[in-house]
Amino acid sequence: MHFVIMGCGRVGSSLALTVEARGHSVAVVDQDADAFRRLGASFAGQRVTGVGFDHDTLVEAGIHQAGAFAAVSSGDNSNILAARVAREKFDVQNVVARIYDPGRAEVYQRLGIPTIATVRWTADQVLRRLVPQGALSEFRDASGRVVLVEVPVHDAWVGQPLSALEAAAGVRVAYVTRLGQGIVPVRGMAHQEGDVVHVVVADERVDAAAAVLAAAPGGES
Repeated sequence: MHFVIMGCGRVGSSLALTVEARGHSVAVVDQDADAFRRLGASFAGQRVTGVGFDHDTLVEAGIHQAGAFAAVSSGDNSNILAARVAREKFDVQNVVARIYDPGRAEVYQRLGIPTIATVRWTADQVLRRLVPQGALSEFRDASGRVVLVEVPVHDAWVGQPLSALEAAAGVRVAYVTRLGQGIVPVRGMAHQEGDVVHVVVADERVDAAAAVLAAAPGGES
């Protein structure tokens, strides 16, 4: 996959190096050419000096071939604008934007752009949302037999009650992150677009449960 990353600060450079180490191609965009020093001499990807939401800059960075775009500069407005351009103009499927102001999270989520507030921001969290790879462990009980995990959920589950997810995967939904806020499920609550689902499950069932929720319900396409 080709990644385009806007911003070559601590998170952007770390993300770029991680992506490259996993065998992906990557282009990093930053207005300050000196910022590319964080990538080191061994970085083989593109270094593109320019504004991350500028059409020509994005084209130079290979946005037409990109499967993922991360906006991780120091500016909220620039990040959300760049993320919208990547998704709406260039049809990049996996897009994420870094924000500093949690109060804007609801607005950004309603625009269809996954966002993560700075307090939760790490390169690993960004990569998880660009390339979902099964369940992400968040807590394990003292015996090691019960785990709390974040699981990717197929879009076809949108509108289905959380109880249906529980029954299909053999899990208990502990809470849902919706519009940047944690919510404890109540009876009849349905899965919504953009929800991040956190489930409690037996350790030996993590992979099987994640596989069920990553697929459409009932084997639908």
